[in-house]
Amino acid sequence: MTLAERLQAYLADLWGRPVAVENLSRIPGGASRETYRFDAVVGGERRGLILRRDPTASLIDTDRRLEFLAFRSFQHTAVPVPEAIALEPGSGHVLERPFFLMGRIEGGAAASPFNAGAYAPHEAALGKQVFQILGAIAAADPAGLPLAEVAPAPAPDQAWARELAYWEGVIDADELHPQPIVRAAIRSLRRYPPAPAQKIAVVHGDYRSGNFLHDGAGRIVAVLDWEMAHLGDPLEDLGWVLDPLWGHFVEGYAAGLIPRAEAIAIWERASGLTADPAALAWWELFAAVKGLGIWISAAKEFVAGGLTDPVLAFSACYTARRHDLIVAERLVQRLERLEAAA
Repeated sequence: MTLAERLQAYLADLWGRPVAVENLSRIPGGASRETYRFDAVVGGERRGLILRRDPTASLIDTDRRLEFLAFRSFQHTAVPVPEAIALEPGSGHVLERPFFLMGRIEGGAAASPFNAGAYAPHEAALGKQVFQILGAIAAADPAGLPLAEVAPAPAPDQAWARELAYWEGVIDADELHPQPIVRAAIRSLRRYPPAPAQKIAVVHGDYRSGNFLHDGAGRIVAVLDWEMAHLGDPLEDLGWVLDPLWGHFVEGYAAGLIPRAEAIAIWERASGLTADPAALAWWELFAAVKGLGIWISAAKEFVAGGLTDPVLAFSACYTARRHDLIVAERLVQRLERLEAAA
């Protein structure tokens, strides 16, 4: 059976009615899931759907339930997400590999974080929404959310240690050659940890330019790519989105959209939290370390031939080198601050 035929049979069983699957096509990109778009026609009604299926090999090892339950957690809230429709975590014969289905958001487009002027002329409007939405994610009480079913909550003073240990482990397992810059950053992060998290919140894990859809007129219509979601310190997400790698080459602007100070103030109002400068500086250095963990894994997969998408080669070269420079610059700034405080 073809993939379309398998989908038809699955949806017919799910909905109890005959279903026709039309216009099935693969969406390129993505490091941890195969993504397809298609139309499901049932009873004369056409529904746009997205299939997210585990690949045969994956750059980022994530639990598909996390992404699915993250969508469930924020449906009908101030955080725009697609409708979560069905999850099949097993590896049975239905679609050969685990998968989930979600509603398709029409009229939205993503932008590459490496294009200058990608959101012109709506940068200001989108920037306000980006940080309002991120604040809304941080403000949510994770205890009552479906995501809490599968995402363990660390103690507030251990959120940083868990994440640093995880990404150091990724680098240990995947580096193909010595990484002295990121190793120096890891030592500094461990020696001078941040203050405990103000609260344990939902962390998107990859909240940045390129991972939301906008309507081309200044409105965000969906936040995507929740496969790295977890519970932790909400400053982790703020540090990640503020990383210069996602800045569209606009110095001093958050995500290339609005001035950094304005972005942080919006996030603080929306989240009800405070972005302590010292703690945020720790998480910003951590963000670059995490980024290098991802790019180091990309290099390993590309060289091994498990994943041959050219984006992995790009990640192993361009983004890895940029993050090396970002880490080095932030390490110097960190040392200067420590010396000034001594």
